[in-house]
Amino acid sequence: GECDVVHGTNFVVPPTRRAGRVVTVHDLTALRYPQMCDGPTLLYPELIRRALRSGAFVHTPSRFVADEVVEAFGADPARVRPVHSGIPKRPRIYDERAKRAVADLLPAATGRYIVSLATAEPRKDLPGLVAAFDELAGARPDVALVLVGPPGWGEEDLERAVSASPFAGRIARTGWVDDTVAAGLLDAAAVLAYPSRYEGFGFPPLEAMARGVPVVSTLAGAIPEVLGDGASLVPVGDVAALAGALAEVLDSETRAHELATAGRHRAGEFSWAQCAEGLAALYLDVA
Repeated sequence: GECDVVHGTNFVVPPTRRAGRVVTVHDLTALRYPQMCDGPTLLYPELIRRALRSGAFVHTPSRFVADEVVEAFGADPARVRPVHSGIPKRPRIYDERAKRAVADLLPAATGRYIVSLATAEPRKDLPGLVAAFDELAGARPDVALVLVGPPGWGEEDLERAVSASPFAGRIARTGWVDDTVAAGLLDAAAVLAYPSRYEGFGFPPLEAMARGVPVVSTLAGAIPEVLGDGASLVPVGDVAALAGALAEVLDSETRAHELATAGRHRAGEFSWAQCAEGLAALYLDVA
């Protein structure tokens, strides 16, 4: 047709007769950690190579992924453009139905809770979060762990970890929830845990930070670039460090307040308006 640019926003961009093309590469999990991927995801590297061979520009959500694309595929750095995403907007006002739904999802007699927002896939290391909860739960009988998100291809390992936990009665799995309930679960949490093993951007911790919820995450992939000093970051896969950082937030109102304040400030640096400006500039260059 008469379009100037075609943007494929998820690893593949269709061929065009005359229009310039842009393909978004969110991360290189399929190349770096194929053992963490399902079958269809393993096709992504070849789709990226195909797009690059035919002259497509690349958009990435972070400088980290842009550098990976250049290194892994030999892409021209001038044709790889990092543009940060904004932060998903969830409602802030809850009706009685939503309040009841949130309360019904929490374990009985919950005082405070750690929340996670992630699909049960290996990259998110939810079994590691359960192990960290096991380390801190004994000394904090009022604390629960709430895992929000749908099942995925890491389901068996997560179920095994929860079943083996001595504190399984204080671990709740909500499955998928709508935006209003997710917002309620985030706002009432003492801390959000995001123990990812690899990340190209990281929406859930930014969501939590924007809402004033302290965040503990890992030094994985683009997370340091995106979260900066707005979160407490621990080494990837270090269960003891993760448990210690979570316990610090739970035990210290001062630390929790520091992280909440720093997180709000950091989250304020991300917007969809800035994302749109960056993509518009890329489209003009491609055209």
